[in-house]
Amino acid sequence: MHSPHRPSRRAVLGAAAAASTALALGVPGTASAAAANDRRRVRAIIDRMSIEEKIGQLFVMRVYGHSATAPDPADVAANQAEIGVSDAAELIAKYHVGGIIYFAWAHNTRDPHQIADLSNGIQRASRVPLLISTDQEHGAVTRVGSPATLFPGGMALGAAGSVRDARTAAAVAGAELAAMGINQDYAPVADVNVNPANPVIGVRSFGADPEAVAALVAAQVAGYQGAGVVATAKHFPGHGDTGTDSHFELPVITHSLEQWRRLDAPPFRAAVAAGIDSIMTAHILVPALDDSGDPATLSRPILTGILREEMGYDGVVVTDALGMEGVRQKYGDDRVPVLALKAGVDQLLNPPLLDTAWQGVLAAVRSGELTEERIDRSLVRILTLKARRGLLDHPYVTHRGVDRVVGTRAHLAAADKITDGTVTLLANDGTLPLPARRRLLVVGADPAAPSGTGGPPTAVLAAALTALGHHAQALPTGTAPDQAAIDRAVAAAQATDAVVVATYNVAGAADRQIALVRALAATGVPVVQIAIRNPYDIARLDGTAAALATYGWTDVSMRAAARVLAGRVRPAGKLPVAVVRADDPTRDLYPVGWGLGY
Repeated sequence: MHSPHRPSRRAVLGAAAAASTALALGVPGTASAAAANDRRRVRAIIDRMSIEEKIGQLFVMRVYGHSATAPDPADVAANQAEIGVSDAAELIAKYHVGGIIYFAWAHNTRDPHQIADLSNGIQRASRVPLLISTDQEHGAVTRVGSPATLFPGGMALGAAGSVRDARTAAAVAGAELAAMGINQDYAPVADVNVNPANPVIGVRSFGADPEAVAALVAAQVAGYQGAGVVATAKHFPGHGDTGTDSHFELPVITHSLEQWRRLDAPPFRAAVAAGIDSIMTAHILVPALDDSGDPATLSRPILTGILREEMGYDGVVVTDALGMEGVRQKYGDDRVPVLALKAGVDQLLNPPLLDTAWQGVLAAVRSGELTEERIDRSLVRILTLKARRGLLDHPYVTHRGVDRVVGTRAHLAAADKITDGTVTLLANDGTLPLPARRRLLVVGADPAAPSGTGGPPTAVLAAALTALGHHAQALPTGTAPDQAAIDRAVAAAQATDAVVVATYNVAGAADRQIALVRALAATGVPVVQIAIRNPYDIARLDGTAAALATYGWTDVSMRAAARVLAGRVRPAGKLPVAVVRADDPTRDLYPVGWGLGY
């Protein structure tokens, strides 16, 4: 696994720097000169790599722990059980991985200074700087929480409809990630959510209109990459019309080729035109694009034929996580990475068994199924990206940089202002805005917030309303309230002027959230409903005095909802997806673009 002649990190980067000296003394500053410089530096690094090191550069892997060399004992045990190493430094030494992905559940993201220290420790452990990535989409998928600045997610930004706001959110988020040493973000989501039953995308998408989504995707690419962070459009060729979750099953997209070109392709074309650094694949079947039965992640017709040849994309292609069932149903874990590379992938993300995947690729090279030249093509893309984003020269970050950038007053104010424009008023009988000093009861769903993004939404909303001059009591009832919880809410409602109910993806007629709303409406007290995830809930609810959609349930969205309820901010959001009738899904209850004001 190790080369007998391994030059030091200093030798590798020193040789790369030497390759650029003549150019640097000649005509600096031109784009063509910089590109030529990068090519020479990359070639110098590759020429000093063994095949084992080259293969390692293709993998992006999880690792447990807050520190690269001294994680907590439980994280050491998890690393030993899943990867066969104790910490990130051992992972890098053994497998030469080119990237590491951060997760809150892997205890990588406690606080900004710790994240910066972890990033620096990872970079010190490697001769070639790593791409350190995470899924910081904001909203429903957030890995780095407060005190970093938190923004609303994709569908909320779609409701605001502001290209400028989308770019600002990405620029601020990107600057803060970069300050913590995270240099690749798996965002923006470029999927067009045309299926209300989509269980995995939903509010992560900007909406259902391909051109509107495309404009916001391009804006966020510019924002992230302008801040020095690698942006990643996902999930190609489009995950927006599925009724199943690729984490657990293999979804099938039944769009015709013409439908795909019209509905799914525009945001990815916009990302390519905007100069996107990387694109993530989807573990989905799209028979109109490839009828082999292979998911898109393993499809050469899709990744090479369409993405690279037809769309002209020559950047980095990264798989979605290889531990997801959508990509594991047909082939073994040793074959999946080999087939992904043959399809046109460059980065292999988070395989369930790294050694199995790594050895599978090595065996394919030794057998001739994969050539070293094929590995080098991906390696050139990956290292060129690292060079372009400055990692070959400046892989480290500082606490001073964190303090100067992360969670600043200006950034937090920008997040609040942007989020104010996302709240969508769907219905109102005149109850809103609330008169001053009302007695309010806040009940409903309290889904777990992404790590570090705030407390229970009912508590956050009640506190925000109280801070605005009302007297608000929180009484969480959950996503499936039993009769006792409903009875407690009804009893508490009798002494209030209005009830605010947070609903979370109301489903069929048996949904207990429907029973809660009906019981509260029967009291005669005005009921204001807020859809805190997908905005479709109102189609299944009766008796409400007003209805809003926030498309998210983290602190920033709950505070914005409170300002709208209290009349401190006028509702400005417009539905980026249609809300169809529950009794006739072919008819819209509220069309795309719907949104009331005060």
